Amino acid sequence: MNKLQFTGSWKELKGKLKQKYAQLSSGEWLAPAVLGAAAALGAAALYSNRKTHEAEHKYPPLGRFLSVDGVRLHYIERGTGEPLVLIHGNGTLIQDFTINGLVDRLSERYRVIVIERPGFGYSTRPRQPWTPRAHATLFQKALQQLGVDRAIVLGHSWGTMVAVSLALQAPALVRGLVLLSGYYFPTARLDVARNLPLAIPGIGDAMHRSVSPLLARLTLPRAIRKMFEPVPVPEHFDRLFPKELMLRPIQLRAAAEDAALMTPAVMELERHYGELTVPVVIVTGGDDQIVDIGRQSERLHQELPESEFIRVPGAGHMVHHLAPDQVVAAIDRVAHLAAKT
Repeated sequence: MNKLQFTGSWKELKGKLKQKYAQLSSGEWLAPAVLGAAAALGAAALYSNRKTHEAEHKYPPLGRFLSVDGVRLHYIERGTGEPLVLIHGNGTLIQDFTINGLVDRLSERYRVIVIERPGFGYSTRPRQPWTPRAHATLFQKALQQLGVDRAIVLGHSWGTMVAVSLALQAPALVRGLVLLSGYYFPTARLDVARNLPLAIPGIGDAMHRSVSPLLARLTLPRAIRKMFEPVPVPEHFDRLFPKELMLRPIQLRAAAEDAALMTPAVMELERHYGELTVPVVIVTGGDDQIVDIGRQSERLHQELPESEFIRVPGAGHMVHHLAPDQVVAAIDRVAHLAAKT
């Protein structure tokens, strides 16, 4: 009896396997698979949309808005005195300069202006190639609207490319540059290759509205640790930085597009570094895990003989959080040098 039961079950199993194979061969699996995938993507999109609304409710805009060439820019302005423009890096926003007290300290003697770049925070990002040069043109027009004729400009990370572009395109506007943890010369970078598919319209948009926020939510803690290594993430950053805003589709798209543009952007910019005529102070963490100091900051210092170079021992990429005193001193140094020219 057991033998007959075993034999019957095996035959039944073979029959089912043959049936499934026939279905696969005939393509009957395709419709259920497509429907399942669509349902999963739809659920992910709904979840992402809900988390976006929650993030924006929890972290409303800090400042005001102005419109430049169809782009709504979110910015803050604090203090009086000589204008000082702070330009954030890839993936971050205004709070990158506020939660560490940097804006409060600087606003005691400068007119501090922080503008969120297109697609970050609450600034919009129309569909176009947002190169550092395009950013610089936008910032120049925004500063004109704010009545700024001359300013010291600080850029961090990706923002250094915008700061340099602004100095090249509007030398009458930029009195001096402070460049933190910058990327200035082309190198092979995994993040550039990884973000290329996500920067493609259509494919990237679908990913950013569905799967990318889920993946980013899982990988963000490690990415943040990497920015601060070899030191731990500071308590103020972990507690106060609006990480949920970084996970919205528009900001993920902006970050992917900016990452994909890094190498071609500096290939164009490096041909013009010799045209910089303003005072430049370069600041970098001595143990930056994101950019190679020797290939980037030190090399730029060598190519700009009049520049000054500050290397902060033991600090990582987020040098403005880890060594704010040195950053403030660098800004004051540029202001002093600019006053002499």
